[in-house]
Amino acid sequence: MATVDMIPTLSKKAARQTARDTRRNESEAQKRLTSRGATIAAVVIAIFWTIPTFGLFVTSFRPGADSATSGWWTVFVNPSFTLQNYAEALTSGGTALTLGQSFINSLAISIPATVIPIAIASLAAYAFAWIPFKGRGALFVFVFALQIVPIQMALVPLLSLFSRGLTVFGVNILPGFTLRGVEHSFATVWIAHAIFALPLAIFMLHNFISEIPGELIEAARVDGAGHGQIFFRMILPLATPAIASFAIFQFLWVWNDLLVATIFAPSTSLPLTQTLNSLSGSWGDKWYLQSAGAFISIIVPLIVFFSLQRFFVRGLLAGATKG
Repeated sequence: MATVDMIPTLSKKAARQTARDTRRNESEAQKRLTSRGATIAAVVIAIFWTIPTFGLFVTSFRPGADSATSGWWTVFVNPSFTLQNYAEALTSGGTALTLGQSFINSLAISIPATVIPIAIASLAAYAFAWIPFKGRGALFVFVFALQIVPIQMALVPLLSLFSRGLTVFGVNILPGFTLRGVEHSFATVWIAHAIFALPLAIFMLHNFISEIPGELIEAARVDGAGHGQIFFRMILPLATPAIASFAIFQFLWVWNDLLVATIFAPSTSLPLTQTLNSLSGSWGDKWYLQSAGAFISIIVPLIVFFSLQRFFVRGLLAGATKG
C-alpha cells in the first residue's frame, strides 16, 4: 500500500498527466479558434496598435527641443538620440518623490499585494473544492458575485474602516490605521488590493483545483495524509500554472494602479504611476520625460510576463475541456 512518503511521486505523475491534458486542450483550442482571416486581422490590428507605442519609444530617446518642434517620424530623415531623458526622468518628479524612489515603492506594493491574495485564495479554493461543509455552494456563489461590485463603491467604506477601525456592539475588534501618521507604511494598500483581488483569485484557482483527479486526494487520505499535507505536497505543485496565471494578472493590475494607491498610500509611499502622472510638468512641456518614464515603468512587468508566460495559457485552458 502506498504511504504518505509516496505523495510527491503521485504528484509528479498527476502533474505529467495534467500537462498532457493541457497540451491536448491547447491544441484543440488552437484548431477551433485559428483561421486565415483571423490571423490577417490580428496582424493588421497589431501593426496599428504598435505604431503609437513605437512613436512613444522614439520620443523617449529624442532631445527635448526636437520633440517640442517636430514629430517623432522626422527621426528617419534627421536622426538625433540621447539618453539624457532617461537619466533626468529617474532623478526628477512632479511630486515629493523622484521616479527612482517611487519605482522602489511600486515594488514594495506590488509584490506583497500579489502574494497575499494568492496565499489566501489558494487555501479558500482548496476548501471550496475538497472540504465538504454546510453552505459551501451558496458561499462560493456569494464570493463569485463579489466580482461585480465596482471598486469605486468600496473605497469610501474601506477608507473609513482603516481610519476609524471596526466596532461591533461597542467593542473595537479592528483598530484603525493611521494613514498619514505612519511613514513608509504599505499595509493599507496591501490589504485593499488583497480584498479587491480575492473573488477572482478564488474563482480561478477553484476551477483549476477542482479538476484535480479525486482518486489522488482519496489515496492520500487513505494513507493518512491530512489536509495540510495534501494541500502543500499535492495541490500547490499541481496548481502552479493557475497560480502563475493569476500572479501575472494581479501583478500587472497592482503595478499599473493609480487610484487605490493614491487613496490609501501615505505621501512617502506613493507608487510609480503617481510620479509618472506628474512627470511632464505643470504645463505639460516635458512630456518627453514622461515617455522615458513610461518605458522605465514597463521593465518589471515585461520581466514578470516573460518569466511566467509558459504557465499563462496552460493555467487558463487547463480544466476547460474534459476528456
